[in-house]
Amino acid sequence: MAVYPQKRLRRLRHNPLIREMVGETVLTVNDFIYPLFAVHGKNIKNPIKSMPGVYQLSVDLLVEECKEVASLGIPAVILFGIPEHKDEVGSEAYASDGIIQQAVRAIKSEVKNLVVITDVCLCEYTSHGHCGMLNGEEILNDETVSLLAKEAVSHAEAGADIIAPSDMMDGRVIAIRKALDYKGFSKVPIMSYAAKYASGYYGPFRDAAESTPAFGDRRSHQMDIRNSNEAVREVESDIEEGADIVMVKPAGPYLDIIYRVKEKFGLPTAAYQVSGEYSMIKAAAQNDWIDGDRVMIESLTAIKRAGADMILTYFAKDAARLLKK
Repeated sequence: MAVYPQKRLRRLRHNPLIREMVGETVLTVNDFIYPLFAVHGKNIKNPIKSMPGVYQLSVDLLVEECKEVASLGIPAVILFGIPEHKDEVGSEAYASDGIIQQAVRAIKSEVKNLVVITDVCLCEYTSHGHCGMLNGEEILNDETVSLLAKEAVSHAEAGADIIAPSDMMDGRVIAIRKALDYKGFSKVPIMSYAAKYASGYYGPFRDAAESTPAFGDRRSHQMDIRNSNEAVREVESDIEEGADIVMVKPAGPYLDIIYRVKEKFGLPTAAYQVSGEYSMIKAAAQNDWIDGDRVMIESLTAIKRAGADMILTYFAKDAARLLKK
């Protein structure tokens, strides 16, 4: 085997065209899924202070946003809803006229060539901010799963292309799969938040979705940040229950998990570059501590390099514009 001076690894880096020819990871606009927050009303564009450039949008403006997303070549959006009224069982989550159901119908009727994914959880819709039904301060798994299945069906009836349960309840994937199939939606895929960690990176999202728990935290159902083997078991379980796409969340701090999941299962794998990852890059760039565009692309490339086939990111529009240049 050659050694220096015959072996010079820099030879393939000297010429920029050669660098492009031997590049191992290619980031494209087709990799992106853009998260959006829907609210009731008209002509509403509420800025989210902790997430510069991200807004809560009423359905009319959401449709216009989706038209722009599609024009940039971004293939998909994922929707989160903020209801007018919250209650203990999150009833607007599965109401036929709920905010997400309205948004899906409007987008599908007015925007072509865009995949609409819906987040399925109860935390935005419950008065206590937790992901399911409660008995005192305990989250009830099986009772919650039945409501999640009901929510998933209501999204499919509205026209959602992909259902994405994010709650981390045991058995929710198989319950949703059975409910969708029973109602005639056997062709609707499930993108499961399969390895979702109880992370400190979610803070800005909870501002955007107005979903901060009224008490306690979500460690009873979201994954322990210390565990890797458990993530593999969680993903395997969701695949066995019928998940078509599996997701790791967050992305940047969990590149090792993305890699393990993709290597072991080979299933289409999504990764969510969450609000905290986005906001930290934005804040550092605004303070001129980093080159924001460069770090944005580097962070997204790292996620893809780890094995992600698709990346949920608030940078989707910015990255799409930059890649087009």
